Amino acid sequence: MIDRVDNPGSKSYSPAEKIGKLLAKELKKDPHFYFFSPDETTSNKFSEVFDVEKRAWGLPQRTWDLPEGKNGRIIEMLSENVLFSVMTGHLMNGEKAMMGSYEAFFPIVTAQILQQMKFYKQAKKVNWREPIPAVNLLSTSVCWRQDHNGFTHQSPALISTLLSIPSNLANCIFPVDDVATEEAYKFMINSTNVVNLTTFDKNPRPRYIDSHHAKYLFDNGGASIYQFISDKNPDFVFTAAGDIATQETLEAIKILKEDMPELKIRFVGINALSYRAIGTVDNKLTKEKFKELFTANKPILANFHGYPETLENILENYTERRRLRVHGFNEEGSTTTPFEMLRKNAASRYDLAIDIARVKKRKDLVLKYEAILEQNHLHALQFGTDLI
Repeated sequence: MIDRVDNPGSKSYSPAEKIGKLLAKELKKDPHFYFFSPDETTSNKFSEVFDVEKRAWGLPQRTWDLPEGKNGRIIEMLSENVLFSVMTGHLMNGEKAMMGSYEAFFPIVTAQILQQMKFYKQAKKVNWREPIPAVNLLSTSVCWRQDHNGFTHQSPALISTLLSIPSNLANCIFPVDDVATEEAYKFMINSTNVVNLTTFDKNPRPRYIDSHHAKYLFDNGGASIYQFISDKNPDFVFTAAGDIATQETLEAIKILKEDMPELKIRFVGINALSYRAIGTVDNKLTKEKFKELFTANKPILANFHGYPETLENILENYTERRRLRVHGFNEEGSTTTPFEMLRKNAASRYDLAIDIARVKKRKDLVLKYEAILEQNHLHALQFGTDLI
């Protein structure tokens, strides 16, 4: 429990390592809980599970192997399809489970996920059937940080698919930091008859909010104002969904306030999305609350972890498109540095700042920010590292 965060953004922690600790606790507490992963439990920073449980293994063991045994409850196999099938069979017995994978490879099981959603929809109509534990998917090694794998490992496509299904049985959760990730885990483990896709970076990310704030997001429509960086009566409302997208947006606000101190900006963090809505399927943000958070008519600049059209379509259910400027993953990728990935997709702090500088007709600032982006681009090409 983190009761307060002093100097938000000043310290960083790995959301994936936090999940690893929580999975280890669950495996130790619940003898029927299983964790499924292709072959990436360790690379995805969930390795603390091996401190309390063995990997299922039927072949001879070698001295260098991780803890393994015939009765292990960590199931690793390089077939997402088989893993998902076994996991859903386990869920059907009323026992909880979770599956972790690289973000780009979860779409492999898209058809199976959709079939499970159809089953949930029908099962809810049968009065004698007990609630079934949720399909909980832990999506990491995300598109923005595949420094050594490249374009083949960069795809947030499952997010868009789940948010387009009118059965309204999927939550896409975007915890902003390790504290929010812990609250997301609590939400997932207690969910039934729904699919939860929770997306987070495995690398250390800045900590912004405390546990009370994280819980508030799940209880109040999945969005809130970050008071530590927001002004009253804003000229612009900035918003973001996703840990990396949020960091870039908050940094953009700092840049703009330094170069245009007269600007008043509010930041609204988005924690979850569901069909046609901000928030989870059972706790969607109302239009009245949206107006309170985003104002009635001020321009909205959004940065999204996934494809920008996905978030734009949801925001259009709350307000007019003319208010919206949405950034995100534009299917531009490579084996490159983290900031270069953001620049290639026009989702970096300077790309966001350029948007506002153009609105304010500050050509000097547009040229300044474009020069910084170009300087980093050339540096990354030559040295393989970022200046920013």
